[in-house]
Amino acid sequence: MPIAIRKRINRLQLPGLLIVLLLAQGPALASDPVLSSDKVDYVLVSKSKARLYLVSNGKVIRSLPVAFGRNPYGHKEKRGDQRTPEGRYQLDYKNEDSEFYKSIHISYPNDQDERIARSKGLDPGDMIMIHGQKNGYAQYARFTQRENWTDGCIALTNEDMDIVWSAVEVPIPIEIVP
Repeated sequence: MPIAIRKRINRLQLPGLLIVLLLAQGPALASDPVLSSDKVDYVLVSKSKARLYLVSNGKVIRSLPVAFGRNPYGHKEKRGDQRTPEGRYQLDYKNEDSEFYKSIHISYPNDQDERIARSKGLDPGDMIMIHGQKNGYAQYARFTQRENWTDGCIALTNEDMDIVWSAVEVPIPIEIVP
């Protein structure tokens, strides 16, 4: 295993590591449907797989394709870099009255993000969300979701956003891994 991957794995908390290992076992876990009454207790996002995983009691119950910021590689460092942050955060509130079809706020920046950005004289940015398509553009989702198009958010189709919206009660932990 390359050193860079080992370092990334070493930074993950145990629950995140276990989920990543489960996901590596194959697609069977990712195809399990979410039952209408299921609520999840953890959300995992893999940037390299372009997937959002809904997790309940340590089991992936749904996997959904996502798009990221236009410059997806690496951790978000500053406002305008079009990167999606990496790390452990909280989904802390829902917004039905958004520029996009529903949105759920990610608690970026955390204290560490703030400290690092400020030490470099940068504004870390904020308002990172999981959201659906831009209002009025849902019909283009099959095209937009093929590219990374956000300014750093995590985008889903509106149908997939409805699944996440129903399954998530805030606050809930989210981990975004490379």
